[in-house]
Amino acid sequence: MPPAMWEVRSPSFWRAVFAEFFATMIYVFFGLGASLRWGVGPLNVLQVALAFGLAAATLVQVLGHVSGAHVNPAVTFAFLVGAQLSLLRAAFYMVAQVLGGVAGAAVLYGLTPAAIRGNLALNTIHPGVTLAQATTVEIFLTLQFVLCFFATYDERHNGRVGSVALAIGFSLALGHLFGMYYTGAGMNPARSFAPAAITRNFSNHWVYWVGPILGATLAGLLYDFVLCPRMRGLAERLAILKGEQVAEGQAPPEPPGDPMELKTQAL
Repeated sequence: MPPAMWEVRSPSFWRAVFAEFFATMIYVFFGLGASLRWGVGPLNVLQVALAFGLAAATLVQVLGHVSGAHVNPAVTFAFLVGAQLSLLRAAFYMVAQVLGGVAGAAVLYGLTPAAIRGNLALNTIHPGVTLAQATTVEIFLTLQFVLCFFATYDERHNGRVGSVALAIGFSLALGHLFGMYYTGAGMNPARSFAPAAITRNFSNHWVYWVGPILGATLAGLLYDFVLCPRMRGLAERLAILKGEQVAEGQAPPEPPGDPMELKTQAL
């Protein structure tokens, strides 16, 4: 059997994939729900920023040890670029995240009165902002967020101070406090895709994929090769991407089958 397929046969792999689905569903449900307009007047940007930030912090605290709680295809792609997880795991994570986001938006749509739903907090670009400007803003928003993710998740920082969950939550809230005025602060393709799919409105939707993916890629390369380089050779990186080797800080896959049965077979 190819080495990468052992990962698929591991129960921990499927727990992690389900965790990404479930976490993204919760993230989108609460984040979009807090972004709906229930009254007249402008949307409270601080409320939205805190809702998304607190949701992310909670999920990192609850599920970080299960899957990493990426909850974001851009974050997963950045870890893939940094050879910190296999290509197979990254693909399953991203599919689970997108489906989880749609599930969360669908539940919110069903629970919300028709008069309040609106566009379900769809990300939109400010009329005075060009597509190039919007994409660049999304790059910078995601860049700082993924840098925070990489730094707080870095297993080499044994003496790090503070809460990983809160740091990631604050970073996400920071991005919303700035980005809400420009693009609605996508920073997460699964978050942007969910309301677009439910409302069938994909106007300028590519911005919310291209910007975050580019920003996340830049963050991964900047952290792993410039700010805090990992001394890995090409062969080691390829082995991790193919699932033949486990990256530092990532739990090795559980062997398939019953442990006692495997022991008996070995004897």
